[in-house]
This record gives sequence, structure tokens and C-alpha cells, in this order.
Amino acid sequence: MRSTSETDSFTPRLAAKLEAILYVKAQPLSLNVLAETAGCDRDATEEALIELMQDYVQRDSALEIAETDAGYSLQLKEAFQPLVATLIPTDLGVGILRTLAAIALKGPIAQPDLIELRGSGVYQHVPELVERGFVQKRRSANGRSYTLQVTDQFYQYFEVDQLPQI
Repeated sequence: MRSTSETDSFTPRLAAKLEAILYVKAQPLSLNVLAETAGCDRDATEEALIELMQDYVQRDSALEIAETDAGYSLQLKEAFQPLVATLIPTDLGVGILRTLAAIALKGPIAQPDLIELRGSGVYQHVPELVERGFVQKRRSANGRSYTLQVTDQFYQYFEVDQLPQI
């Protein structure tokens, strides 16, 4: 286990940083957005992304870094889709489940903070989660945005008694 001073001085390699960004955002991101978020130049980002893609291929992982028209994303390989269908509710996709998990773990959370954490997909996820009764949406004190938190129905549906304190 690392001491606090070791943890404070730990700097992840750029490929690992990009992996974390792609995981948290859970949506395709352009090379420019990745570079800006990681705080480095485009060339270094491209090299680190290639390193990360090769790393996933060599590991024979269930995950892959895919390049699409919308950008790069961390995703489950197609061969594992049937397995996922048996593990999660079929009517909730992975992106919306990640948004729900963020609300559950960080909540109550301001919607702008959730958007910063998860990306603009939140605008589609939140109304569906509210409609399904998993999330409660309340206008913030400033009247401009909303505060989100999970409901009792969330705890019942997912058979969770309590969430870990972060």
C-alpha cells in the first residue's frame, strides 16, 4: 500500500489517463477533446492512444478502444454482448446505467456536475431515469438547475440496502 506522500506524487502514464477518461465519459471522444481533458498535446495523445489500443489487443481483454466517426471510445467487444444481455436489465443500456451509478454514488448531485462527470448523454438519461422512478429531480436553490438523487425504488429494484460512502 502506498503512503500518502507516494500517492500524492504518483503520476499515471498518459495511456492510463486516457483509459480513465474514456471509461468515465462512456461516449466517443475526439482526439482534440481527449488531449484537452488529459492536459497534453494532440501528438502525445495520439501516441498514447495507439499504445492503449495495442495494450488491449495484447491482453485479449473483453474491452477494446474503438475508433468511430464520433471519436474514440472504450467499449465491450461485440462477442461479449450476449453475456451482457443476461446480466443487466435489457431495457437499460450501459450508458444510462453508468449515469445511474454516478447519481447513486455521488448523490445528491447537481445536474451540471453530473454532466461534467458523464457528458452530454445525461440530458437523455435523466428524464428516462426519472420516468422509471429510479431518480428524483429537484430544482436547486438557485432555481437554474436540478439536484438529482436515487429513490427508494432504485434501492428496491437493484436490491441494495445502502451504498458505500465515498
